[in-house]
Amino acid sequence: MMPDLIANLSLGFATAFSPSNLLLCFTGCLVGTLIGVLPGVGPIATIAMLMPLTFKVDPTGALIMLAGIYYGAQYGGSTTAILINIPGEATSVVTALDGHMMARQGRAGVALGIAAIGSFMAGTVATLVIAAIGAPLTRLALLFGPAEYFGLMVLGLTLAVVLARGSVLKAIIMIVFGVLLATVGTDLETGEERLTLGLDDLSDGIDFAVLAMGVFGISEVMRNLDAPETRDVVRAAIGRLLPSRADFRQSLWPIVRGTGLGSILGILPGNGAVLAPFASYTLEKKLAADPSRFGRGAIEGVAGPESANNAGAQTAFIPLLTLGIPPNAVMALMVGAMTIHGVIPGPQVMTKNPSLFWGMIASMWIGNLMLLVINLPLVGLWVRLLRVPYRLMFPAILLFCCIGIYSINNNPADVYFTAFFGFVGYVLIKFGLEPAPMLLGFVLGRLLEEKLRQALVLSRGSLMTFVERPVSAGLLVLALVILVVALLPSVRRGREDAFQE
Repeated sequence: MMPDLIANLSLGFATAFSPSNLLLCFTGCLVGTLIGVLPGVGPIATIAMLMPLTFKVDPTGALIMLAGIYYGAQYGGSTTAILINIPGEATSVVTALDGHMMARQGRAGVALGIAAIGSFMAGTVATLVIAAIGAPLTRLALLFGPAEYFGLMVLGLTLAVVLARGSVLKAIIMIVFGVLLATVGTDLETGEERLTLGLDDLSDGIDFAVLAMGVFGISEVMRNLDAPETRDVVRAAIGRLLPSRADFRQSLWPIVRGTGLGSILGILPGNGAVLAPFASYTLEKKLAADPSRFGRGAIEGVAGPESANNAGAQTAFIPLLTLGIPPNAVMALMVGAMTIHGVIPGPQVMTKNPSLFWGMIASMWIGNLMLLVINLPLVGLWVRLLRVPYRLMFPAILLFCCIGIYSINNNPADVYFTAFFGFVGYVLIKFGLEPAPMLLGFVLGRLLEEKLRQALVLSRGSLMTFVERPVSAGLLVLALVILVVALLPSVRRGREDAFQE
């Protein structure tokens, strides 16, 4: 086991240390940090916008860069949360509670320093976790048939419903809407066109990049323009960045516990990574001798959640790389990027393209090291960037969206469809409907249909195949139990209270 792991990691580091992959990793980390720092533009919109730029790059380099953007945004989001009390990323919401109070007390540098150190330590552990359990999970996934894969995807979509913000009913509506959008185009078996409204441009289905860029790029711009621009930028000096020994002693166990929580929750399909920092903050508050310190500048309230945040962001790659199941909207974009590059997500990635699989894992550790170097010395630059008004940023983002989407197929219709989905995304947000489950439903919808029909063909049309196979039956029963429990009035109230808090 251990010699295999060392050999695999050696292959990964040899791939990741090639000059081109190092440059792409650095670019991804730098862009991700920038995106995390600038409020209003999340990693989902950025990956959607930058995906066309990776088409000329080999698949390994493209995925290394896109992964760098994702976990770079986790780092950058904490900078915004601490300095201006606006989380640059959803997972940085908790960091703002104590991080911004530390900044107002003149300890912004220490808060930024412990966030970066905790994130690096968590990222290192998460990389080892992925390397250790990736191979066994892949071997297990190779034993799965169509019925088992169908059950696994139903479970993933159920968890996405339970872990989505807002009401369970709204999350189910968005998942079903996403699956419905995935059925647009030519039927997999009969070749008949469905739901195309007579438009030739829809005969091949809705382009993944068009939907993602519209719903997460253009609609995000519209939503931000709709909200008043307020920034409470800390005027006090940043101060020293390295925490003192006392600070580090206070932070060490929160970092360890946050890393463990994040590593476990990140693996959960349905965006468990977003819950990791919230769970870490709650745990640290319960374990603290004086819980009243939290919300007033407790360093544990920064160290724990930031570690959980980064660990969860990286272990979210486990279900994607081993099972081909994206656990959240960003991983759904990664599935789209892999598919565009001709890589089929799932257990075959490790067996057919081991340099991509292990190169990506090794690049995560290298990326975390780069982020430590990028973040701490450049704090002054990020502070100046935070003063750039939104009205100057958004026209550039819209222009970049249009150029990027047109460059994929050189088709003007794609730009129109992107604008349309941008408007749809904006309307959905206005009605309190979260677009992330829709994207997950869209990505899994086609796979779900494909595995369902394959299982039915093998069983000659018998639905009993999903019940007769123990793994498939177990996954479907688990999905049903989770959904029923989530709909219980007491659980539903508790869930809504937790998200509200």
